[in-house]
Amino acid sequence: MLGKKLVTAQKRGETRALCLGLGMVACSMMMYFFIGITIVPFYTNSVWTTETVCKVLKANIKEKVFCPSSEGSEDEEIFPYPCLQVWVNLTASGQEVMLYQTEDTLERNPKCSYVPDKLENSKEVKAQIETIASNFKKYQTFPCYYDPGGTQTSVILSRLYPSKGLLFAFLWPTLMFTGGCLIIVLVKISQYVSVLSAWQ
Repeated sequence: MLGKKLVTAQKRGETRALCLGLGMVACSMMMYFFIGITIVPFYTNSVWTTETVCKVLKANIKEKVFCPSSEGSEDEEIFPYPCLQVWVNLTASGQEVMLYQTEDTLERNPKCSYVPDKLENSKEVKAQIETIASNFKKYQTFPCYYDPGGTQTSVILSRLYPSKGLLFAFLWPTLMFTGGCLIIVLVKISQYVSVLSAWQ
């Protein structure tokens, strides 16, 4: 009687462990799919792939010129902000080009180097942009990214999804997938050993 209870409990434990392993594998596959349709296209479509050194030539804030949050957006009057324009000397080619914060900044507003988050307090936005401008004037030389193919003459300060960020995004689903497969393998080995022992 005790032996039957132990066998039943063992089977229940194996079933739960197997469900856990399959669930982890299924969740990891969903995470792979989500990363594949969201982050990977941004990474592969980015043309700013080569790192170089940029030197600030001028960083101006156009106080009386307010830029929309996106071109053709209805929020132009709701959320105006001072336009920071940073021009740099590209070491790789010696050209004078405009610097943008990320790839997204160029798409949202090609007139400004920096697009702030939507803040209700205009004084905070102005102070934030002034701080960024002073940092550019203070640190004249810094690494930046440019398009080696020449399709984009502008440069960006940082990529939205660099190679390290993409690898880090794939790290967790990979660990979950590996853990799930390991649990399934261990359960199968346990079942095989149990059957082998019973047969003997």
